[in-house]
Amino acid sequence: MQEQAALGGLVERVTFHSEETGFCVLRVKVRGKADLVTVVGSAPSIAAGEYIDCRGAWVNDRQHGLQFKTDELKAQPPSTLEGIQKYLGSGLIKGIGPHFAKKLVHAFGDEVFDVIENAPDRLLKLPGIGKKRRDGVLAAWAEQKVIREIMVFLHSHGVGTSRAVRIYKTYGDDAIAKVTENPYRLALDIRGVGFKTADDLAEKLGIARDALIRAQAGVRHVLQEYSTQGHCAAEQNELINKTGDLLEIDLSIIVEAVNLEIAEKRLIQEPIDEKDCVFLAPLHHAECGVAQHMRRLAKHRCPWGSIDANAAIPWVEGKTGLQLSASQQEAVRLALQSNVLVITGGPGVGKTTVLNSILSILAAKRVRMQLAAPTGRAAKRLAETVGIEAKTLHRLLEFDPKNYGFKRDAMNPFDTDLIVIDETSMVDVVLMNQVLRAIDDNTALLLVGDMDQLPSVGPGAVLMDIIQSHAIPTVRLTEIFRQAATSQIIVNAHRINQGELPQSLPPEQDTDFYTLYAETPEEIYEKLITVVTKRIPSRFNLNPIRDIQVLTPMNRGSLGARSLNVELQQRLNPHASPKIVRYGITFAPGDKVIQMVNNYDKDIFNGDIGSISKINQEDDCLWINYDGREVRYEMNELDEINLAYATSIHKSQGSEYPVVVLPISTQHYMLLERNLLYTAVTRGKQLVVLIGQKKALSMALRNQRASRRLTKLQQRLSSQ
Repeated sequence: MQEQAALGGLVERVTFHSEETGFCVLRVKVRGKADLVTVVGSAPSIAAGEYIDCRGAWVNDRQHGLQFKTDELKAQPPSTLEGIQKYLGSGLIKGIGPHFAKKLVHAFGDEVFDVIENAPDRLLKLPGIGKKRRDGVLAAWAEQKVIREIMVFLHSHGVGTSRAVRIYKTYGDDAIAKVTENPYRLALDIRGVGFKTADDLAEKLGIARDALIRAQAGVRHVLQEYSTQGHCAAEQNELINKTGDLLEIDLSIIVEAVNLEIAEKRLIQEPIDEKDCVFLAPLHHAECGVAQHMRRLAKHRCPWGSIDANAAIPWVEGKTGLQLSASQQEAVRLALQSNVLVITGGPGVGKTTVLNSILSILAAKRVRMQLAAPTGRAAKRLAETVGIEAKTLHRLLEFDPKNYGFKRDAMNPFDTDLIVIDETSMVDVVLMNQVLRAIDDNTALLLVGDMDQLPSVGPGAVLMDIIQSHAIPTVRLTEIFRQAATSQIIVNAHRINQGELPQSLPPEQDTDFYTLYAETPEEIYEKLITVVTKRIPSRFNLNPIRDIQVLTPMNRGSLGARSLNVELQQRLNPHASPKIVRYGITFAPGDKVIQMVNNYDKDIFNGDIGSISKINQEDDCLWINYDGREVRYEMNELDEINLAYATSIHKSQGSEYPVVVLPISTQHYMLLERNLLYTAVTRGKQLVVLIGQKKALSMALRNQRASRRLTKLQQRLSSQ
């Protein structure tokens, strides 16, 4: 057993500190030792200049030499002038850098903390310090003080400290009181805090396992889990049993919790197909709203009045030089006379031609129109296709980050004659309700999308439910046009949609679709790495980072996005620096990254892909380039992004990539579904390379179980 010892000293430099785990490597000046000592331990927050007291043992690390490994590490505010200067200049307090720290210590000596806290106006006497800078320093000082208290509180109860800043920003100075009163609110209010974390904290705070507050939180958590799988509701008995499995308490308490949540209108009880079901209140409200607004809009006449399709169709054919097929002419005819219309169909069936024709005719009649799509990439593609500006739905709704709401609503509707939404299969029920309530009776709606693709990441199956309700006029285009039929990507996408194996041409033949079969996941992995890093770049003269996108069914496993990202990063961007590690992921300039959540402040949305352009360790921030726009991230915001050399197929919805490489293995069996494979293949623009086991491919083609989510929108639309 190593001999325990005590050590104290001044933190000279923080070599490494993980906000996620608290793990830190410090260089410490210890009295009586000429050289700095390396101290390894755990602290919720640490800065150069602080004095630490720790208990632990000396160890001789094979790689790093002699270190003091601590079991217990306590940091104290610095008391020496040298320590105070290092602490203030460490970057911990925004607005105070090394130069300003030196000025402060020179002016106020060891009273500097007291001056900042109790006599801040004295700062104004220093040259170069105005009211604005003083106020910034005071705000940062106060925030840091509260954050540190929160960090220590959470750390002492076994919670990682990376969420402390978010907890403070959400709850303010009352954070500790609110968390103590009801720790389960963290799982609802704080992104990144799950039910398990909140439940562990509740137990440490003395909340009984069979407490009603715990059962209510458990019920909401399980329903939330259903919604992340796309369901708008859950069967009540199934919900009760699943919550019982999670909480391991008597089911009678869970029944009481469900009834209480229903009584308090946080849950809504309503049958679906004669089975008792329960909705989270916001999802029930959204679903009812979508049905109500779609029926409302469908009743009205289109704002442009009557247009003679028999004259308009030949006119637009002459203008575009394209002959419309009978089915395309019928689609245009219906669009000109319908206030609400859905156009659906797979790749190569002429959706774009139809849309262009409709918009050209309406533009000639001076109809005002606004175009939108769910993601930035989809909106950009729509704009390039039709030559009219297109926005994301959030931009169309004019999201206001200050109020965390949309400026466009029923009281402030869109000022236009027509709203066109592309890639509608991606729109979940909540967002669709927000859009529809902002469309007044004098505005028409055109929805375009492919109902055979994956449904939205969020809850609902809006496009499919609207089409299958038969309550809204719908055109389904099925004819593959001659030009599109020369593309093996399009031909094989339709084969996959029919449950047939894709055609496989020899690797030496020129085509835009290759199928490479392999016997094992290990063989798939080796082929994938070779194809991405060597074969495609050399044969097609493409950039492996910018042009090639690996899409995989899942995140975990050797063929999951996480594992492939680490390997491809090492192969494709090995020498970039500086490298930083945050939330267990290494980032460096040149890395391809993906935004994982909507960030309205930055105007960046879930699924947006960019490239790290610069990392500034001194200012604790980095910049990501999204299609030419530079966006700044603080280091504590990096849990919003992930590497994107490989991403899940779900994250690719609405995007197109020059090249898609797709691994399909039996280790993905839980997720192998026809619409998943179809969605992945239709993301490729110039080239698709499918690498997989024939058995796994057959499993995916047979499996269509995901097409049915538990929703009631179809019945709501068709019932009236």
